[in-house]
Amino acid sequence: MTETTTGGTARPPEFRIASGFLQDLRDDLITDAFAYRPLPPVREPGWIARWLPRGARPQAGYYPHFAVVLLALLTLFFGMTISEGAPHGLSLLMALMAAAPVLMTLVRPVGAFWVMLGVTLPLAMVQSSGMNWPWVPSTFVAHLSVVTIVAMRSRPRVAGWLWLITVVAGTVLPVLIGRDVELAPMAFLSAVTLLVVTVRNTRKEARQEVSAQLEVTAVERDRRTLLEERTTIARELHDVVAHHMSVVAIQAEAAPYRVKNPPPELEAAFVTIRENAVAALTELRRVLGVVRSSDYEAPDAPQPTLASLDGLLANVREAGLRVEKTITGAVRELPQGVELSAYRIIQEALSNTLRHAPGASAGVEVSYVLGGLGIRVVNEAATGDVRPSPGAGHGITGMRERVAMLEGEMTAGETAAGGYEVAVFIPVPSRPERALEEESA
Repeated sequence: MTETTTGGTARPPEFRIASGFLQDLRDDLITDAFAYRPLPPVREPGWIARWLPRGARPQAGYYPHFAVVLLALLTLFFGMTISEGAPHGLSLLMALMAAAPVLMTLVRPVGAFWVMLGVTLPLAMVQSSGMNWPWVPSTFVAHLSVVTIVAMRSRPRVAGWLWLITVVAGTVLPVLIGRDVELAPMAFLSAVTLLVVTVRNTRKEARQEVSAQLEVTAVERDRRTLLEERTTIARELHDVVAHHMSVVAIQAEAAPYRVKNPPPELEAAFVTIRENAVAALTELRRVLGVVRSSDYEAPDAPQPTLASLDGLLANVREAGLRVEKTITGAVRELPQGVELSAYRIIQEALSNTLRHAPGASAGVEVSYVLGGLGIRVVNEAATGDVRPSPGAGHGITGMRERVAMLEGEMTAGETAAGGYEVAVFIPVPSRPERALEEESA
């Protein structure tokens, strides 16, 4: 199979590579070269802020700006003190011309590099003697400063273009006017400086990429944790809802036989109720199949309730946790979903105490109040060594999801004594209110 091209011959690979290099040069140093790019302050000055007086620490982020101004003053000093035979006014003008591109890097870095190249030859012609021609002492310092600052404010590959253009300019300009080239000092020092800056930029980009990846990973992990907890809650509540739907279907089927000579309309209504209950139960099982993992096994025993709380406390006591239970209010039967969620919240809070507060004692308080159910699990500070837990940290997330599902409120945090407290309130309407809600629904 052969490929044919129309409209001309294919370009050789060398041409495409050269075009790519020229495009990179145009993007990095030519397009929008004089665009306004002010140097931003450093967000975290670090050790520099600690060395400054307290009143000057808010301005610590501007230390790069002070460094650039210092380099410009150093260039001005060289231009004023090392001028051979030039009048004072001319020396000042030459020094200002060399220092101006250094200051320009604060707002237009790439344009400052081209301006630096533009003033190098005129200043070299005025001060024609000295080593490292065409770079006289002032332009030598200024050029090194400019290429260093521009490289630090640009992507790593820009440093290569800066060095290459410097070498080409230092070679071509003297040849055009018939002067000997003193290129080695500038080529060597700029190469070393730009190499250090390139390594610094590369490490900075790598750290930024790693930080961004860690942030994305943390967000995805939190999202996955949330979905896993919601899936677990859905599996557990399936048994509760399925039980209620099964009871509805059975009662609807048996209701006509409890009434002597029921009217046909009533029998039809109960048949419809049973069919809808069976259909809803079928759909519920289908949805559970979607959220069920491949290794999920349905529980053999019914889902636990607050009546099973004594067994849970006995298990954690066998594991070494001293725990006391307090029940306030009149104990009453609550909806199965509330009972299950309350049990799981207490179970997870005690598990966290075992993992993160070894040697501490805990207290469990269950309050039956008029408007709902209150739960409080508090533990003392750890007395033993806290070892790293192999868990994924889903506990608090799972508790919050259960409370949010039941439209409750939850607070969790450290106590003043160094322990930890989980407080939950789950609203539970009274029976007349629930009946009214069911009728309105």
